[in-house]
Amino acid sequence: MALAFDEFGRPFILIKQQDEKGRLRGLDAQKANISAGKAVARILRTSLGPKGMDKMLQSPDGDVTITNDGATILEQMDVNNQIAKLMVELSQSQDYEIGDGTTGVVVMAGALLEQAEHLLERGIHPIRVAEGYEMASRIAVEHLEHISQKFEFGLDNIESLVQTCMTTLNSKIVNRCKRSLAEIAVKAVLAVADLERKDVNLDLIKIEGKVAGKLEDTELIYGITVDKEMSHPQMPKQIEDAKIAILTCPFEPPKPKTKHKVDIDTVEKFETLRLQEQKYFDDMVQKCKDIGATLVICQWGFDDEANHLLMNRNLPAVRWVGGVELELIAIATGGRIVPRFQELTPEKLGKAGLVREKAFGTTKDRMLYIEHCANSRAVTIFIRGGNKMMIEETKRSMHDALCVARNLIRNNSIVYGGGSAEISCSIAVEAAADKYPGVEQYAIRAFADALDCIPMALAENSGLQPIETLSAVKSQQIKENNSYCGIDCNDTGTNDMREQNVFETLIGKKQQILLATQVVKMILKIDDVISPSDY
Repeated sequence: MALAFDEFGRPFILIKQQDEKGRLRGLDAQKANISAGKAVARILRTSLGPKGMDKMLQSPDGDVTITNDGATILEQMDVNNQIAKLMVELSQSQDYEIGDGTTGVVVMAGALLEQAEHLLERGIHPIRVAEGYEMASRIAVEHLEHISQKFEFGLDNIESLVQTCMTTLNSKIVNRCKRSLAEIAVKAVLAVADLERKDVNLDLIKIEGKVAGKLEDTELIYGITVDKEMSHPQMPKQIEDAKIAILTCPFEPPKPKTKHKVDIDTVEKFETLRLQEQKYFDDMVQKCKDIGATLVICQWGFDDEANHLLMNRNLPAVRWVGGVELELIAIATGGRIVPRFQELTPEKLGKAGLVREKAFGTTKDRMLYIEHCANSRAVTIFIRGGNKMMIEETKRSMHDALCVARNLIRNNSIVYGGGSAEISCSIAVEAAADKYPGVEQYAIRAFADALDCIPMALAENSGLQPIETLSAVKSQQIKENNSYCGIDCNDTGTNDMREQNVFETLIGKKQQILLATQVVKMILKIDDVISPSDY
């Protein structure tokens, strides 16, 4: 793009390869951008809440995903429009930071864009709209802190954590087992949490899945599961008080780095070479036995000769274990990963109370359980389900629940769900709008209307009359001065979210409002779109 002047000194813009580019300016550009953002939000709107619908997505290679997780839906969609890509990134940033609320943040941004469109049509400048939204978001966040509540929890008192995780799981396909899954999520997080530093390392929680069985069979294992079996079928299937050698070196003679050739011209020389190799294997196995190892876990494979020797020497072994699993085994058992045999010492062995091989159903599927470890700060959530799609969706749901539990340990403030927090913020923002004398007050009122879109979508998805339900709850909140009234999605007969135990994390809700406002401000500030034309 270059700036040029005609003979009268009037400036005009030259665009490189202008005939191959499309260009939108001013209000047309803003309307096109708003339309793209609204289209993405409309897709997710029906997936919001406990009665939200699922989406079925098919990838180019034929894989099918069924989910109502906002971040997953947008990630799997093949989006070309740049503004729609911003909405996808918005959902992902909510997922990375909070882990939950990925659908709500996009619906919120879509509602803000819809309200902004009405203001732009009335001739209000987009910058004034963006500034008004910024003011309103600050008012809403302050009000959220005002209506939030802190709750106490400990290793013995986990009920409040479980209730909040149940709220998250309520909107998922796994909601029939929400109580047991929420308890598993909370126990897993507390097992790896550092409560003094208020920090949780979710990398220490491994989520494994196996098709077959039913969802109720999902269990929490205080240890590690490895999708492998003993290298020889006659090795013992259960080892108590195991001392584990964790190796990243293969059970085979070392290969010289240089190019080499061995000439064998007599039987004696071949026999000598074979005996030498056998001695090498012998020494390796003996080294493991001498330091007291009762189980060898190896990153690489070993041939049948080494396997036979291990079997004869009564040293169980597991081969082809992945690098990430090796690290988790080392963390859980307190062992050290050994890169070469010369460095093996008794101090580097990991310790586990029980290592057992477990078979599943009538198939020959077997897995290795490493339990009662020296350091129990590495746990596994083992998910069962009827099919692969169910297991994948359960994994995503468990990830959301784990993130919610982690956020509560970091900051134990909660607000009540069911749209009650949004309605309360909407009332507060509406009341504050009159204090601003400029054009921004129109944008602040529009922000309050946009906040109402979340409870309205919840009511719509639950089969209720959206406008009637919202106005009834709103008037109840104002009349009773009760910010805990929300949409009764589950038809329990009460609008009070305290009685329904519907909680959400304060930091998650704040993040939703701030992120949605930031993205909408960015979209409103674009007034010129230059794009390559379609061939």
